[in-house]
Order: sequence, then C-alpha cells, then structure tokens
Amino acid sequence: MYQILAIHYSPSSGTCSAAPNVSAVFIFGDSLVDVGNNYYIDTVAMPMSPNEEDLGFENYSPPYLNPNTTGDVILKGVNYASSGAGILNSTGSVLGAPIHFDQQINYFAKTRQDIMSRIGASAAQQLLTKAIYFVAIGSNDIFGAEQEILQTLYNLDARKIIVTNAPMVGCTPFERDVHSSRDKCVDFPNEVAKSYNSRLKALLQELTTNLTGSIFVYLDAYAMSEDIFTNYKSYGFDNAEFACCQVIGEHGGLVPCGNLSRVCSDRSKYVFWDPFHPTEAVNLIMAKQALDGDINYVSPINIRQLINS
Repeated sequence: MYQILAIHYSPSSGTCSAAPNVSAVFIFGDSLVDVGNNYYIDTVAMPMSPNEEDLGFENYSPPYLNPNTTGDVILKGVNYASSGAGILNSTGSVLGAPIHFDQQINYFAKTRQDIMSRIGASAAQQLLTKAIYFVAIGSNDIFGAEQEILQTLYNLDARKIIVTNAPMVGCTPFERDVHSSRDKCVDFPNEVAKSYNSRLKALLQELTTNLTGSIFVYLDAYAMSEDIFTNYKSYGFDNAEFACCQVIGEHGGLVPCGNLSRVCSDRSKYVFWDPFHPTEAVNLIMAKQALDGDINYVSPINIRQLINS
C-alpha cells in the first residue's frame, strides 16, 4: 500500500532527456496516487498528495474531477485515482463512494474522446500511444479483473503501462496493531501479497507478448519496501514500525490520521506517516528506484528507459 510518485515530465526541469517521447501521463489507483479527486465526492477518505517537485518534475497530472481539468490541460494527462478505490465496485464503500476502477476507466474514455474532439483522431492516437499510464492496482481485491482493466486500457490506445504490485502490507502499523504483533511484521498478509505479485508479474509478461506494441512495466513495491524495512537505518530512518501521525494503537495503527492525532517531531525519520501510508521520505526513495532502478525493483525496464522507448 505504497504511494509511488507518478512522475510527469516538464521540459523546463531538464530532468529527462527524452521529453518528446512522453506526451502525457494518465494515472489510475487509490489513495496511494490520488491527488485530489476525493475532495469532490462524498467520502471520508481524503488523499495524500505526492510531491513530484523534489524529483525535479513539475506539472502534476491534475485530478479528473477538478473543474479546472479541462481544455488544453487534459493534453498533458489526467489523474483518475480515488482514495479507498479498488477493482471491485464495492471496495471502499464503507468510506463513502470512491471512484472504483471501472469508473476511472470510463472517465479516461471520456477524456480520450475529448482529446480527439480537440486535436483530431490521428493526433489524439499519437498522443495516447506515446503517453505513460501508471496503474496502482494493489491487492485489495481478488486477482482476475486486472487483465480486463489492462486490456481495456490497451484498447483505448494505451501502450506504455506501469503497474505496481502489492508491497509488504503485513508491516504496516495497521496490520501490526490489528494482529497484536509487537516486534515483527504479520506473515499472512505478506504471503498473500507475494502470491498475488507472482501472478501479476506473469500476467504483465503475457500481455506484453500478446498485445502488439505494448510494454507493461512491473513495479516491484514489495521488493522496494522489503529493502527499506530491512535496511531502514542505512536509509536514515530511526523508526520503521510506528506511524508518525497516530491516535491509538501500540504502533498508532488503529485510527487514521486526523485533527486529533499526535504527530512526531521529525517525520523524515519515520518510514510510516499513518497506519497505512509511507512518509514522503520513503516515497522519494521508491520513486528514484522506479525511475532508474534495475530489474530487482522494476522490470523488464525502468521508467526512464520506458520514457526513452
């Protein structure tokens, strides 16, 4: 359940040398990549917006539901992610009415039509096939619907698609407190995540082989999070077990961060911000691994290589 920074290139930043190969960035997922859609719907799940500027990137792909996400803005990409969302339409309903994956794809289809109306079908197809698609599916739901979602994106002209796997969810403050695990991660959720990830990786390899012109990049958040948990001190962290922002629970994992929460004095020393999400310091580490990492973290190529492809 980690928020990987979905990066959007800005020519003024000079960070990536192959800007012409990235026409736009479209983002799908849950709270891990929601940059504001849930501010416009009836839900108690509010997003944790990422900070791309620390990586030298600017110009977020704006939230779809923002009234200002219109006109030429959509030509640079759009973010459809919604905190609490999942593959199943019922996922997150206890939190209100998040935008489930089917609806996120429907919103993208509408954006696609708007782009075609704005610049013409031929130019729109060129833009869409060069764009980067970031999909944070996670493992909240049963495996199986992922293939339909990814093939639908392909049928809507997506070709360069990054998909995150499930991280070590058993190490979150929430799982530690729910299962009263004081000194170690909870094994069962991590085993489920590993099983899910194995099938997801095989699926992405199959799709890349079978869908002409596509490349599905497997972003291994499990390996990244495992490395950070194992070597957290070498990364400069003091605490890899407790939430920086907490209310109750031995690890601060039983109640989401809110106005009544206690906040640690230095969040940069913590791996977890709240019961579920990592701190910005962790996000930056993982984003850089995604951008330039080797096949231990991202395969068959990293994001910079995908940009240059």
